[in-house]
Amino acid sequence: MGKTVFVKIVTDPDVDLAKCVVGLACAAQAIDDGHDVSVFFAANGVKMLQKSYFKMLEDTLPMPAGMLSSMMNKVTSGSSELYVSTGSHAANGVTKENADEMLLEGYSDWMTWSGPPGVIQLSVASDVQLVY
Repeated sequence: MGKTVFVKIVTDPDVDLAKCVVGLACAAQAIDDGHDVSVFFAANGVKMLQKSYFKMLEDTLPMPAGMLSSMMNKVTSGSSELYVSTGSHAANGVTKENADEMLLEGYSDWMTWSGPPGVIQLSVASDVQLVY
């Protein structure tokens, strides 16, 4: 039987991009392994959800073509819950009003805007917590 895994991505990808990518990879692997995965993007980790930033990463990372998108698609479609920090998005120029132009395609289908209450909810409901 799978565990409930909570992955929190909070690292600024401009500071430690490898940590953010490993966080995505671990969340995707946990989904593949049959675990119930919830993810929370907060602090500057929310940059990973910005359309232009993500495209820049895909174009410059020394990874096989499409690998980063594949991991993100797995996380956005396979997570039981995916939350983002409303305040962290705002600090990075993203609001509910401009999200359509700023965020990855389909964000409204998988993303829940939240703050500390969402972090606490996902944390206490999990068996395992991974922070990147």
